Amino acid sequence: MRVLYVWDADYPWDVRTEKVCLALTQAGHSVVIAARNKQGRPRSEVLPEGLVERLPAFRMPGGSWLSFPAFLNPIWLRHVRRVGLRHRVDVVIVRDLPLAPAAVLASRGTWPVVMDMAENYPAMMADIWTDGQAKPLDAVVRNPRIVAAVERRTLPHLDHIITVVEESSQRVVRLGVPEDRVSVVSNTPSVNTVVALSPRVPGSPMRIVYLGLMEEHRGVGEVLEAASQLATAGVDFALDMVGDGRDYAQFRRRAEELGLTAPRIVFHGRLPHRDAIGVLRRGHVGVVPHHARESWNTTIPNKLFDYMAAGLAVVSSDAAPAARIVNKTGAGLLFKSGDAKDLAEKLRQLLNEEAWDRCRRSGQKAVLSQYNWEADTRVLLDVVSRVAAET
Repeated sequence: MRVLYVWDADYPWDVRTEKVCLALTQAGHSVVIAARNKQGRPRSEVLPEGLVERLPAFRMPGGSWLSFPAFLNPIWLRHVRRVGLRHRVDVVIVRDLPLAPAAVLASRGTWPVVMDMAENYPAMMADIWTDGQAKPLDAVVRNPRIVAAVERRTLPHLDHIITVVEESSQRVVRLGVPEDRVSVVSNTPSVNTVVALSPRVPGSPMRIVYLGLMEEHRGVGEVLEAASQLATAGVDFALDMVGDGRDYAQFRRRAEELGLTAPRIVFHGRLPHRDAIGVLRRGHVGVVPHHARESWNTTIPNKLFDYMAAGLAVVSSDAAPAARIVNKTGAGLLFKSGDAKDLAEKLRQLLNEEAWDRCRRSGQKAVLSQYNWEADTRVLLDVVSRVAAET
Protein backbone atom coordinates (compact mmCIF):
# COMPACT_ATOMS: atom_id res chain seq x y z
CA MET A 1 0.00 0.00 0.00
CA ARG A 2 0.92 3.66 -0.26
CA VAL A 3 0.90 5.42 3.13
CA LEU A 4 1.18 9.13 3.85
CA TYR A 5 2.44 10.06 7.33
CA VAL A 6 1.71 13.68 8.28
CA TRP A 7 4.23 15.10 10.76
CA ASP A 8 3.73 18.67 11.99
CA ALA A 9 7.40 19.64 12.48
CA ASP A 10 10.67 19.51 10.55
CA TYR A 11 11.86 16.04 9.64
CA PRO A 12 14.26 14.52 10.40
CA TRP A 13 14.10 13.79 13.27
CA ASP A 14 11.47 12.24 15.50
CA VAL A 15 11.93 8.80 17.01
CA ARG A 16 8.32 7.64 16.70
CA THR A 17 7.87 8.96 13.16
CA GLU A 18 11.00 7.11 12.07
CA LYS A 19 9.97 3.88 13.79
CA VAL A 20 6.44 3.86 12.38
CA CYS A 21 7.49 4.78 8.85
CA LEU A 22 10.43 2.40 8.80
CA ALA A 23 8.21 -0.46 10.02
CA LEU A 24 5.77 0.22 7.19
CA THR A 25 8.57 0.47 4.61
CA GLN A 26 10.21 -2.75 5.78
CA ALA A 27 6.83 -4.48 5.48
CA GLY A 28 6.78 -3.57 1.79
CA HIS A 29 4.57 -0.49 1.87
CA SER A 30 5.48 2.78 0.13
CA VAL A 31 5.74 5.65 2.64
CA VAL A 32 5.65 9.41 2.11
CA ILE A 33 6.22 11.82 5.02
CA ALA A 34 4.63 15.28 4.80
CA ALA A 35 6.66 17.63 6.99
CA ARG A 36 7.23 21.26 7.89
CA ASN A 37 10.35 23.04 6.62
CA LYS A 38 11.55 25.80 8.97
CA GLN A 39 15.16 24.73 8.38
CA GLY A 40 15.04 25.25 4.62
CA ARG A 41 15.81 21.68 3.60
CA PRO A 42 15.17 20.34 0.06
CA ARG A 43 11.47 20.07 -0.75
CA SER A 44 11.86 16.33 -1.41
CA GLU A 45 14.31 13.89 0.14
CA VAL A 46 14.58 10.11 0.05
CA LEU A 47 15.33 8.49 3.42
CA PRO A 48 15.34 4.81 4.42
CA GLU A 49 11.97 5.23 6.15
CA GLY A 50 10.31 6.99 3.22
CA LEU A 51 10.16 9.94 0.85
CA VAL A 52 9.93 13.27 2.70
CA GLU A 53 7.77 15.90 0.98
CA ARG A 54 8.29 19.25 2.73
CA LEU A 55 6.44 22.53 2.70
CA PRO A 56 8.20 25.58 1.25
CA ALA A 57 10.64 27.21 3.67
CA PHE A 58 8.88 30.66 3.65
CA ARG A 59 12.08 32.63 4.28
CA MET A 60 10.48 36.08 4.50
CA PRO A 61 10.31 37.74 7.98
CA GLY A 62 7.69 35.94 10.03
CA GLY A 63 7.32 33.39 7.25
CA SER A 64 7.50 30.43 9.63
CA TRP A 65 4.03 31.35 10.88
CA LEU A 66 2.65 30.45 7.45
CA SER A 67 3.54 26.81 8.09
CA PHE A 68 2.40 26.77 11.73
CA PRO A 69 0.49 23.50 12.26
CA ALA A 70 -2.83 25.14 13.04
CA PHE A 71 -5.87 22.89 12.87
CA LEU A 72 -7.09 24.08 9.46
CA ASN A 73 -4.09 25.95 8.08
CA PRO A 74 -4.89 26.17 4.32
CA ILE A 75 -1.22 25.73 3.42
CA TRP A 76 -1.16 22.40 5.24
CA LEU A 77 -4.55 21.46 3.76
CA ARG A 78 -3.25 22.04 0.25
CA HIS A 79 0.05 20.25 0.95
CA VAL A 80 -1.58 17.12 2.38
CA ARG A 81 -4.12 17.02 -0.44
CA ARG A 82 -1.53 17.51 -3.19
CA VAL A 83 0.94 14.99 -1.77
CA GLY A 84 -1.82 12.45 -1.22
CA LEU A 85 -3.11 12.76 -4.77
CA ARG A 86 0.36 12.89 -6.36
CA HIS A 87 1.38 9.64 -4.69
CA ARG A 88 -2.09 8.06 -4.92
CA VAL A 89 -2.01 7.10 -1.26
CA ASP A 90 -4.26 4.44 0.22
CA VAL A 91 -4.07 5.52 3.89
CA VAL A 92 -3.12 8.72 5.72
CA ILE A 93 -1.66 8.57 9.24
CA VAL A 94 -1.60 11.96 10.97
CA ARG A 95 0.52 12.45 14.05
CA ASP A 96 -1.41 13.93 16.98
CA LEU A 97 -4.17 16.51 17.00
CA PRO A 98 -2.71 19.72 15.47
CA LEU A 99 -3.05 18.60 11.85
CA ALA A 100 -5.78 15.97 12.28
CA PRO A 101 -8.60 18.33 11.19
CA ALA A 102 -6.57 19.35 8.12
CA ALA A 103 -5.86 15.69 7.27
CA VAL A 104 -9.55 14.80 7.55
CA LEU A 105 -10.67 17.74 5.43
CA ALA A 106 -7.92 17.16 2.86
CA SER A 107 -9.01 13.54 2.45
CA ARG A 108 -12.54 14.47 1.32
CA GLY A 109 -13.38 10.79 1.51
CA THR A 110 -10.59 9.90 -0.92
CA TRP A 111 -8.60 7.93 1.63
CA PRO A 112 -9.06 6.83 5.26
CA VAL A 113 -7.37 8.83 8.00
CA VAL A 114 -5.72 7.28 11.08
CA MET A 115 -4.49 9.40 13.98
CA ASP A 116 -1.24 8.40 15.66
CA MET A 117 -2.09 9.85 19.10
CA ALA A 118 1.24 9.98 20.87
CA GLU A 119 0.05 12.68 23.28
CA ASN A 120 -3.07 13.71 25.16
CA TYR A 121 -2.92 17.05 23.42
CA PRO A 122 -5.50 19.00 25.47
CA ALA A 123 -3.79 17.91 28.69
CA MET A 124 -0.38 18.79 27.27
CA MET A 125 -1.64 22.31 26.50
CA ALA A 126 -2.99 22.56 30.05
CA ASP A 127 0.51 21.77 31.36
CA ILE A 128 1.85 24.92 29.69
CA TRP A 129 -0.59 27.01 31.73
CA THR A 130 -0.10 25.04 34.95
CA ASP A 131 3.67 25.52 34.66
CA GLY A 132 3.20 29.26 34.18
CA GLN A 133 4.82 29.14 30.73
CA ALA A 134 1.89 30.44 28.68
CA LYS A 135 2.40 33.52 26.50
CA PRO A 136 -0.36 35.98 25.44
CA LEU A 137 -0.81 34.35 22.03
CA ASP A 138 -1.28 30.95 23.72
CA ALA A 139 -4.75 32.11 24.78
CA VAL A 140 -5.65 31.38 21.14
CA VAL A 141 -3.15 28.86 19.75
CA ARG A 142 -2.64 26.75 22.88
CA ASN A 143 -5.91 27.25 24.74
CA PRO A 144 -6.77 23.92 26.44
CA ARG A 145 -10.53 24.48 26.10
CA ILE A 146 -10.30 25.22 22.39
CA VAL A 147 -7.99 22.25 21.84
CA ALA A 148 -10.35 19.92 23.73
CA ALA A 149 -13.31 21.16 21.69
CA VAL A 150 -11.42 20.58 18.42
CA GLU A 151 -10.51 17.08 19.58
CA ARG A 152 -14.14 16.21 20.35
CA ARG A 153 -15.21 17.43 16.91
CA THR A 154 -12.39 15.61 15.09
CA LEU A 155 -12.41 12.15 16.67
CA PRO A 156 -15.70 10.96 15.07
CA HIS A 157 -14.29 11.67 11.59
CA LEU A 158 -11.19 9.49 12.01
CA ASP A 159 -11.23 5.94 10.68
CA HIS A 160 -8.96 4.64 13.44
CA ILE A 161 -6.93 5.96 16.36
CA ILE A 162 -3.59 4.54 17.46
CA THR A 163 -2.63 5.34 21.05
CA VAL A 164 0.57 4.63 22.96
CA VAL A 165 -0.91 3.13 26.11
CA GLU A 166 -4.10 1.53 27.43
CA GLU A 167 -4.99 4.55 29.59
CA SER A 168 -5.01 6.73 26.49
CA SER A 169 -7.26 4.28 24.66
CA GLN A 170 -9.67 4.31 27.59
CA ARG A 171 -9.83 8.11 27.46
CA VAL A 172 -10.60 8.06 23.73
CA VAL A 173 -13.36 5.50 24.24
CA ARG A 174 -14.85 7.69 26.99
CA LEU A 175 -14.98 10.47 24.40
CA GLY A 176 -17.25 8.29 22.29
CA VAL A 177 -14.94 6.43 19.92
CA PRO A 178 -15.94 2.76 19.48
CA GLU A 179 -13.44 0.34 21.02
CA ASP A 180 -12.88 -1.46 17.73
CA ARG A 181 -11.53 1.77 16.23
CA VAL A 182 -8.80 2.16 18.85
CA SER A 183 -5.50 0.22 19.07
CA VAL A 184 -2.33 0.52 21.15
CA VAL A 185 1.05 0.84 19.43
CA SER A 186 3.36 1.82 22.25
CA ASN A 187 6.72 3.63 22.51
CA THR A 188 8.76 0.47 22.80
CA PRO A 189 12.32 -0.38 21.63
CA SER A 190 13.35 -3.29 19.45
CA VAL A 191 14.45 -6.48 21.15
CA ASN A 192 17.75 -5.89 19.34
CA THR A 193 18.46 -2.96 21.69
CA VAL A 194 18.52 -5.18 24.78
CA VAL A 195 22.10 -5.26 26.04
CA ALA A 196 24.08 -7.87 27.91
CA LEU A 197 24.14 -7.12 31.63
CA SER A 198 27.36 -6.53 33.51
CA PRO A 199 27.90 -6.28 37.27
CA ARG A 200 28.28 -2.98 39.08
CA VAL A 201 31.97 -2.18 39.54
CA PRO A 202 32.78 -2.40 43.26
CA GLY A 203 33.39 1.01 44.80
CA SER A 204 31.99 2.90 41.79
CA PRO A 205 29.22 5.49 42.22
CA MET A 206 25.63 4.64 41.43
CA ARG A 207 24.95 6.25 38.04
CA ILE A 208 21.49 7.80 37.82
CA VAL A 209 20.12 8.87 34.43
CA TYR A 210 17.33 11.22 33.38
CA LEU A 211 16.56 11.23 29.64
CA GLY A 212 14.03 13.60 28.12
CA LEU A 213 12.82 17.17 27.83
CA MET A 214 13.70 19.55 30.64
CA GLU A 215 10.28 20.87 31.67
CA GLU A 216 8.73 21.50 35.06
CA HIS A 217 5.81 19.09 34.68
CA ARG A 218 8.25 16.29 33.85
CA GLY A 219 9.52 16.35 37.43
CA VAL A 220 13.08 17.43 36.68
CA GLY A 221 13.05 19.74 39.70
CA GLU A 222 12.36 16.79 42.00
CA VAL A 223 15.28 14.88 40.46
CA LEU A 224 17.63 17.73 41.37
CA GLU A 225 16.17 18.06 44.88
CA ALA A 226 16.52 14.31 45.45
CA ALA A 227 20.12 14.40 44.20
CA SER A 228 20.87 17.19 46.66
CA GLN A 229 19.45 15.11 49.50
CA LEU A 230 21.56 12.11 48.46
CA ALA A 231 24.67 14.28 48.35
CA THR A 232 23.92 15.67 51.82
CA ALA A 233 23.51 12.10 53.10
CA GLY A 234 26.93 11.17 51.72
CA VAL A 235 25.65 8.78 49.02
CA ASP A 236 28.19 8.14 46.26
CA PHE A 237 26.38 8.76 42.98
CA ALA A 238 26.65 10.47 39.61
CA LEU A 239 23.71 12.01 37.75
CA ASP A 240 23.50 12.23 33.94
CA MET A 241 20.90 14.70 32.63
CA VAL A 242 20.29 14.07 28.92
CA GLY A 243 18.06 16.41 26.95
CA ASP A 244 17.08 20.04 26.60
CA GLY A 245 13.85 22.02 26.65
CA ARG A 246 12.23 25.29 27.63
CA ASP A 247 13.30 25.04 31.32
CA TYR A 248 16.82 23.77 30.65
CA ALA A 249 18.64 26.95 31.75
CA GLN A 250 16.44 27.21 34.84
CA PHE A 251 17.36 23.68 35.93
CA ARG A 252 21.06 24.28 35.38
CA ARG A 253 20.86 27.32 37.64
CA ARG A 254 18.94 25.32 40.23
CA ALA A 255 21.59 22.58 40.21
CA GLU A 256 24.29 25.18 40.90
CA GLU A 257 22.23 26.63 43.75
CA LEU A 258 22.03 23.14 45.26
CA GLY A 259 25.78 22.66 44.97
CA LEU A 260 25.44 20.01 42.27
CA THR A 261 28.38 20.40 39.93
CA ALA A 262 30.47 18.22 37.64
CA PRO A 263 31.51 15.46 37.87
CA ARG A 264 28.64 14.62 40.26
CA ILE A 265 26.10 15.98 37.77
CA VAL A 266 26.53 16.37 34.03
CA PHE A 267 24.05 18.22 31.81
CA HIS A 268 24.67 16.66 28.41
CA GLY A 269 22.07 18.72 26.56
CA ARG A 270 20.34 17.20 23.59
CA LEU A 271 22.31 14.32 22.08
CA PRO A 272 21.83 12.29 18.89
CA HIS A 273 19.68 9.29 19.75
CA ARG A 274 22.56 6.82 19.49
CA ASP A 275 24.69 8.89 21.87
CA ALA A 276 21.81 9.28 24.33
CA ILE A 277 21.34 5.52 24.43
CA GLY A 278 25.08 5.20 24.98
CA VAL A 279 24.76 7.29 28.15
CA LEU A 280 21.91 5.05 29.33
CA ARG A 281 24.00 1.94 28.90
CA ARG A 282 26.64 3.32 31.28
CA GLY A 283 23.98 3.93 33.93
CA HIS A 284 22.51 1.89 36.75
CA VAL A 285 19.16 3.56 37.48
CA GLY A 286 16.80 5.45 35.16
CA VAL A 287 14.36 8.00 36.56
CA VAL A 288 10.83 8.68 35.21
CA PRO A 289 9.79 11.57 37.47
CA HIS A 290 6.76 12.92 35.56
CA HIS A 291 4.05 14.59 37.58
CA ALA A 292 0.87 12.53 37.92
CA ARG A 293 -1.32 14.96 35.98
CA GLU A 294 -3.84 14.07 33.29
CA SER A 295 -1.16 14.34 30.60
CA TRP A 296 1.17 11.77 32.16
CA ASN A 297 -1.71 9.64 33.41
CA THR A 298 -2.69 9.06 29.76
CA THR A 299 0.61 8.60 27.94
CA ILE A 300 3.87 6.70 28.35
CA PRO A 301 7.39 8.03 27.77
CA ASN A 302 9.91 6.30 25.51
CA LYS A 303 12.48 6.47 28.25
CA LEU A 304 10.73 3.92 30.48
CA PHE A 305 11.23 1.15 27.93
CA ASP A 306 14.63 2.48 26.87
CA TYR A 307 15.80 2.21 30.48
CA MET A 308 14.46 -1.33 30.72
CA ALA A 309 16.13 -2.44 27.49
CA ALA A 310 19.45 -0.88 28.53
CA GLY A 311 19.47 -2.87 31.77
CA LEU A 312 18.70 -0.02 34.18
CA ALA A 313 16.52 -0.41 37.23
CA VAL A 314 13.68 2.13 37.08
CA VAL A 315 12.49 4.61 39.65
CA SER A 316 9.21 6.12 38.46
CA SER A 317 6.61 8.48 39.83
CA ASP A 318 3.14 7.08 40.38
CA ALA A 319 1.75 8.49 37.10
CA ALA A 320 -0.73 5.76 36.13
CA PRO A 321 0.70 4.09 32.98
CA ALA A 322 4.33 4.01 34.12
CA ALA A 323 3.32 2.87 37.61
CA ARG A 324 1.19 0.07 36.18
CA ILE A 325 4.00 -1.22 33.98
CA VAL A 326 6.70 -0.94 36.65
CA ASN A 327 4.47 -2.79 39.14
CA LYS A 328 3.50 -5.45 36.61
CA THR A 329 7.03 -6.15 35.42
CA GLY A 330 8.97 -5.62 38.65
CA ALA A 331 11.32 -3.32 36.72
CA GLY A 332 11.82 -0.91 39.59
CA LEU A 333 10.34 1.17 42.40
CA LEU A 334 7.69 3.89 42.59
CA PHE A 335 7.74 7.19 44.43
CA LYS A 336 4.98 9.66 45.17
CA SER A 337 4.68 12.21 42.36
CA GLY A 338 6.29 15.54 43.27
CA ASP A 339 7.91 14.17 46.44
CA ALA A 340 11.69 14.63 46.19
CA LYS A 341 12.26 13.05 49.60
CA ASP A 342 10.45 9.87 48.55
CA LEU A 343 12.38 9.83 45.26
CA ALA A 344 15.67 10.07 47.16
CA GLU A 345 14.61 7.21 49.42
CA LYS A 346 13.74 4.93 46.48
CA LEU A 347 17.08 5.70 44.83
CA ARG A 348 18.82 4.90 48.11
CA GLN A 349 17.06 1.52 48.24
CA LEU A 350 18.63 0.61 44.90
CA LEU A 351 22.08 0.91 46.40
CA ASN A 352 21.30 -2.62 47.52
CA GLU A 353 22.87 -4.59 44.70
CA GLU A 354 20.50 -7.55 45.00
CA ALA A 355 17.41 -5.33 44.72
CA TRP A 356 18.95 -3.37 41.84
CA ASP A 357 19.91 -6.50 39.93
CA ARG A 358 16.47 -8.04 40.39
CA CYS A 359 14.76 -4.95 38.98
CA ARG A 360 16.98 -4.57 35.93
CA ARG A 361 16.69 -8.24 35.02
CA SER A 362 12.89 -8.10 35.36
CA GLY A 363 12.78 -5.02 33.13
CA GLN A 364 14.81 -6.63 30.38
CA LYS A 365 12.74 -9.79 30.54
CA ALA A 366 9.57 -7.73 30.07
CA VAL A 367 11.02 -5.99 27.00
CA LEU A 368 12.01 -9.30 25.44
CA SER A 369 8.64 -10.95 26.13
CA GLN A 370 6.08 -8.16 25.69
CA TYR A 371 7.12 -4.52 25.55
CA ASN A 372 9.01 -4.46 22.27
CA TRP A 373 8.66 -2.79 18.89
CA GLU A 374 8.36 -6.12 17.08
CA ALA A 375 5.08 -6.80 18.91
CA ASP A 376 3.85 -3.25 18.37
CA THR A 377 4.75 -3.40 14.67
CA ARG A 378 2.39 -6.34 14.23
CA VAL A 379 -0.47 -4.23 15.63
CA LEU A 380 0.49 -1.25 13.43
CA LEU A 381 0.54 -3.33 10.25
CA ASP A 382 -2.77 -4.96 11.11
CA VAL A 383 -4.42 -1.57 11.70
CA VAL A 384 -3.21 -0.15 8.39
CA SER A 385 -4.32 -3.26 6.48
CA ARG A 386 -7.75 -3.36 8.12
CA VAL A 387 -8.44 0.35 7.63
CA ALA A 388 -7.46 0.20 3.97
CA ALA A 389 -9.61 -2.89 3.42
CA GLU A 390 -12.68 -1.34 5.06
CA THR A 391 -12.77 1.70 2.77
